[in-house]
Amino acid sequence: MYQPGSLKDKIQTLPSLEKRVSDLKEAGKKVVFTNGCFDILHAGHVNLLEEARMQGDALVVAMNSDSSVRGLKGPTRPVVPQQQRSEVLAALESVDFVTAFDEPDPLRVITALKPDVLVKGGDWGLDSIIGRDVVEEAGGTVLTIPLKYGASTTDIISKIIQKYLSEQQNG
Repeated sequence: MYQPGSLKDKIQTLPSLEKRVSDLKEAGKKVVFTNGCFDILHAGHVNLLEEARMQGDALVVAMNSDSSVRGLKGPTRPVVPQQQRSEVLAALESVDFVTAFDEPDPLRVITALKPDVLVKGGDWGLDSIIGRDVVEEAGGTVLTIPLKYGASTTDIISKIIQKYLSEQQNG
C-alpha cells in the first residue's frame, strides 16, 4: 500500500498532485479518484472512501472548496470550513491525497489527473457521472459503490436543527 506520509503530505494543490499521480502511474500503481463536499463526515462517507480505496493502490479525494459548496448547497454551507474538511479527510487511512476545487464539478481535476478508476456513490447513475468520458477514453473504469447507512450531511443537519428546536420548545 502506498503511504504518502503526514497530513500535510496528503493535502495537495492540483499542480503538485498531478506530479504525484504521474509518478504513481509510472511506478505501475492504480490511482482511484472520488469527489464530494464532505461537509460533515459521516459513516456513509467513510464506507465509500474505504470501498473506493480497495479499487486500487492510491485514493485521491477531490473536495469542493467552500465557495463551490456554497454554490451547490446554499449560503449556510459548508458547516465545516475547507481546511478542516481537508484535514479530516487526510487523517483517514483510506485516503492518500486530498485536493480542493472551486468549480461546481470536478471535471477539471479529473481531466488533469486521468485516474485509472473513477468512483461515485450508488446514488449516481453511470450516465450522469462527470468525467466518465475522460476516464474511459484514457482506458480507465468508472463504477458506483452502493450507499450504506443512508446518511447524508443535509439529513444530519436537519436532524440536529429539529432536535435543537424541540429542546428549546420543551425545555
